[in-house]
Amino acid sequence: MADKRDYYEVLGVAKDASDADIKSAFRKKAKACHPDLHPGDAAKEAEFKEINEAYEVLSDADKRAKYDQFGHAAFDPSMGAGAGNPFTGADDFGFGDIFSSIFGSGFGSSSSSRNGPMAGDDLRYNLTLTFEEAAFGCEKEIVISREEVCETCGGSGAKAGTSPVRCSTCGGTGQVRQQSQSILGSFVTTRPCSACRGTGQIITDPCPDCKGRGRVKRSKHLKVRVPAGIDDGQTLSKRNEGEAGYKGGPRGNLYITISVRPHSQFERNGSDLLLNMNIPYTVAVLGGEIIVPTLTGQIKYNVPAGTQNGTTFRLKEQGIQRLQQSGKGDMLVTVNVEIPRRISDKERDLLEQLAKLQGAATAQKRKKSFFK
Repeated sequence: MADKRDYYEVLGVAKDASDADIKSAFRKKAKACHPDLHPGDAAKEAEFKEINEAYEVLSDADKRAKYDQFGHAAFDPSMGAGAGNPFTGADDFGFGDIFSSIFGSGFGSSSSSRNGPMAGDDLRYNLTLTFEEAAFGCEKEIVISREEVCETCGGSGAKAGTSPVRCSTCGGTGQVRQQSQSILGSFVTTRPCSACRGTGQIITDPCPDCKGRGRVKRSKHLKVRVPAGIDDGQTLSKRNEGEAGYKGGPRGNLYITISVRPHSQFERNGSDLLLNMNIPYTVAVLGGEIIVPTLTGQIKYNVPAGTQNGTTFRLKEQGIQRLQQSGKGDMLVTVNVEIPRRISDKERDLLEQLAKLQGAATAQKRKKSFFK
């Protein structure tokens, strides 16, 4: 774990920073290196993940306490199943709780995450766009289903006029301690309270709307602004639009993954548009003007004489708006020279005359080359 940077250093805050300071620092740094603002930048993507990892720990009171005590080792799987307890691995031999009784409850599991504020879960949504909507940007309205705090009971889970009572089994701690005897002496085990399910409270008269959960499912209509130039597979984020938090904790986030329908004519390569276009063989030989379709209309382009099949022409600034940047990409037009399957008698006569002229010209060139 030595190669990991200190989480406080990652967010740029002091170790005694408040929750508000940590949240503010996270938002500022996450916005600066968000992958949507730096497409294809692996370094920014890695920094964004590092910032999220640091915030996930430091924004949780229980995880932060463990991190302050043990550092990164608190979450190292190699230290055992119970992250934060360097002696947890001894549970395989039945000695883990003995260490906890010797060294104190600081090494045991904490109930603060169950009894204190907890952030809500993140939500994910798949949004399908047309090729043009992705290219030009748009505003879409989506409907998500998410957990909301029950308005009837205010999230307490108790019927109006009543309140949850402290669990008599665990005394409101959410945990029960049991002393046992072994060949090594007495030791204490700590387990979540089964009576209150680790919450420390008992709801004797549950709210009729949420059935004691304190939360209800609701549909939410949201407007999503899709920036011009977004590509298939990229993700937009809307902070605090996920599931409601617990006990006053913040909402989770909503992550919207974009799917773009294919176009009948164009393909995309980053901000460039790719187009395969057929042209008559006469235009390829003699040169001439062709009409090229684009996303914004039709433009004229002069094909030079002698153009070969498969030649690609670049039309500047006729591509797609660069995401979160100024300017557009280009359009790359690859021409396919059409050879007609059927021709008229007059066309055949003309082509035969052309073939004779080419044959005579070729023979003349060979003759001159021989005498030379």
